[in-house]
Amino acid sequence: MIPVISSSHNVLHLFICYVAVLSSIFVAANSRIHVGVLVDNSSRVGMEIRTGAKVAAQGLFYLHYLDPRDGDSSSTTRAAEDLVKDKRLVAIVGMTTWEQTVWAAGVGSKAKVPTISFSGSMIGNHNIQKQWPFLVQMAPDLKLQIKCIIDIITSFLWKKVVVIYEVDSHGNDSGAFAMLSMGLRASSIDIDHCLVLPPYVSLSDPENFIHKEVSDLLSRKSRVFIVIKTSLAWGIHLFNKAREQNLIGKHSAWIISDPLAGLLDSMSISENSPLEGAIGVTSFFSDKKRPYKHFKEKFRRYIRADYPKEVVSEPGIYALRAFDSIMAVKKAMKNTNNSISNSTDLLRELLSSNFTGLSGGISFLKGELRQPSMLKIVNAIGRSYRDLGYWKSDRGFSRNFFDEENLWEKKIKWGDSIHWPGELNQVPKGWTMPTKSSPLIIGVPAKTAFRNFVEIDNNSNFSGYCIQIFHEALMILGEGKKYHLPYKFVPFYGSYNELVQSVANKTFDAAVGDITILLSRSLDVDFTQPYAESGLTIVVKVVKDQAWIFLQPFTGQMWAITGLLLLYTVLVVWLLEGKNNPEFSGSWWSQLSTAFWFTFCSLFFAHREKIHNNCTRVVVLAWLFVVLAINSGYNASLSSLLTVPHLTPSVPDIQSLRDQNKIVACDGESFMFNYLVDVLKFKDDKIRKVSKEQDYSKEFESDNISAAFLELPYQKAFFNTHCKGYAIIQNNPNFPGSPLTDDFSRAILRLSESGRLKKIELDHFSPSSECSKHANSYSLNWTSFWGLYLFSAGISTCFLIFSLNNLHQRWRWPHMLIFNFILNKDCLKHNLRLMV
Repeated sequence: MIPVISSSHNVLHLFICYVAVLSSIFVAANSRIHVGVLVDNSSRVGMEIRTGAKVAAQGLFYLHYLDPRDGDSSSTTRAAEDLVKDKRLVAIVGMTTWEQTVWAAGVGSKAKVPTISFSGSMIGNHNIQKQWPFLVQMAPDLKLQIKCIIDIITSFLWKKVVVIYEVDSHGNDSGAFAMLSMGLRASSIDIDHCLVLPPYVSLSDPENFIHKEVSDLLSRKSRVFIVIKTSLAWGIHLFNKAREQNLIGKHSAWIISDPLAGLLDSMSISENSPLEGAIGVTSFFSDKKRPYKHFKEKFRRYIRADYPKEVVSEPGIYALRAFDSIMAVKKAMKNTNNSISNSTDLLRELLSSNFTGLSGGISFLKGELRQPSMLKIVNAIGRSYRDLGYWKSDRGFSRNFFDEENLWEKKIKWGDSIHWPGELNQVPKGWTMPTKSSPLIIGVPAKTAFRNFVEIDNNSNFSGYCIQIFHEALMILGEGKKYHLPYKFVPFYGSYNELVQSVANKTFDAAVGDITILLSRSLDVDFTQPYAESGLTIVVKVVKDQAWIFLQPFTGQMWAITGLLLLYTVLVVWLLEGKNNPEFSGSWWSQLSTAFWFTFCSLFFAHREKIHNNCTRVVVLAWLFVVLAINSGYNASLSSLLTVPHLTPSVPDIQSLRDQNKIVACDGESFMFNYLVDVLKFKDDKIRKVSKEQDYSKEFESDNISAAFLELPYQKAFFNTHCKGYAIIQNNPNFPGSPLTDDFSRAILRLSESGRLKKIELDHFSPSSECSKHANSYSLNWTSFWGLYLFSAGISTCFLIFSLNNLHQRWRWPHMLIFNFILNKDCLKHNLRLMV
């Protein structure tokens, strides 16, 4: 039997079902969690963040979108505050610029709603947390990317770069440029130029703006460009204009960071990318795992539905970070039992997240995502890119991220495998290379005092040591036809400092000559590897009188003490041996002289007198130890003085020159004059400027100067022709980014290693025949001993006269007796005659 239901009852039943459905829909709607998404829907990064969050939010979260372009900052702030209040948002995600992050973090901190930002800052985390406690940063680590970029530049030995970056509407770059410039400076890399890009949407004619700025880059010599914190819109315009004006060609290099590097395969282009050949440094994530592939399918479906005009539907790092941020909020809500009443607990659970997301590990430290230590290096090719290798801050570079630790290297060794701009098959020079129509203009000093280094004749022919070094280095660089360097020498008639400044202000591209490397100069220009030792020497005349050289081994005090000890020993020996030893018999004077002779002769040979007293033997033994030491020291010192050229300077040191107000000389065109005045404190009127090498000897011979201050290479050249009569009183070994610099430095090192540099030096600085003979002659001259000869001959002469006098006295008495005898005999005969 079938029951029968009345029509009124059926209508009531349908009404109850309808109310139940509406009630379930209402409950479901109220049970969903509301999240605010603040992104620029017109930008590729904004599209990826919105789509990535949408994939993660399905089923549980309800997303509320807010575009910061819809009004000014104040109206956008009010809209965000209303959204937080009305919809009871549990979190705000998005914000791709620091400007957006600042005001969104202010809204979130005021309402105590966690705010997850994809824009980073170089401001310390402590200050950020203190000002915005509810801010959570999930941006790619730009600090790590900057370190990687600097390592890349260092690997390829580029010394000058052009930096390009984008700022917000307030001109703020979040400290990115400051950090980059500090890192480059620490690596001795100069910033040749800096191009600052305003927000793309702030310009009415960005095409005209970028055209003017790129045209200005053509005048710069550097061809290494670093592009950081630049949007995709600016990146495409920048690279298009750079390619039109041949800035992307041979010998150029472009390095980009996120966000541009993370969007290389997200550009809506039908032909090859304008960024082709660029090197990108971006965050690393694995695209081989199943969760990523599952996400990729949904992402493609959603982005094609929401943005049908987008040609590329591949997810980038920002899509993955957006997905992971929503998943982090999901897990935090689950740990708080989906409670939205206590936002502090939600923030705590969010910051304590620890899981593996699509973009990598998700965990936080002081409100900032713990960034992976590994970055990916990519190379733009065609419409996409290819992976080049990987970089870790503590290991360096590797082609494969799973390589063992010992396979990672501090420098890139695979530069030739990179697809460079202009299809170059080797590492670019990173510099505007000279051509025949535009050769390298090289300044050469024309007012050199020493012509051995640089000489310019009347026909403008350049020669000399420095010029030959340049030609030899150029030949090495040209081996294998890999290096063609058209150049033109131009004589420069100013000072050396003015020549350096002419290179610094781009009047000359380079300078070749005897230019000293100084700290002040190195701040303005780059120097190659030095091929001559630098330093300061002081040349003075020598005292030629060496008659008493045999006295020089000992000081006057040493001679006096030795003499006193000798006399004291003589006295002791006489007292001990005078009475009992027959060898010392006789008068007291005879005994004393014998004791003196005995003691003194022990300096040279063994004595013949015998000693009877044991005490005397002890005294003599002690004296003989002294004699041994004295003889050894005297012989060694005198041998050194006689066999090695020792010259006595006329002035002992710089202090004596200053105290005695001596006149000194120096090269008037070098830095030496200012060095003498400012550092060594000489008076201006006591310094004579000399312009020719021959004038130094003339000034010395005429006694116009007492010393000459010469740089070490000049001193060597001076002594090659003036080897006699001069001495050096002081020698201070040291004085307090072009890619060509490194190339020539390596060429100079090759010249040195091959021995060619030494041969060139001998060709230009070989000593004269007279100096060569003088340098190889160590024969002793009688003038070194004439004082000793005079002393010996004088003593001998004195005793000869004494001896002759004694001989005369002995000869005189016998003859006087004979004469008297004869005289007396004659007188006797005379007397006898008288008597007869």
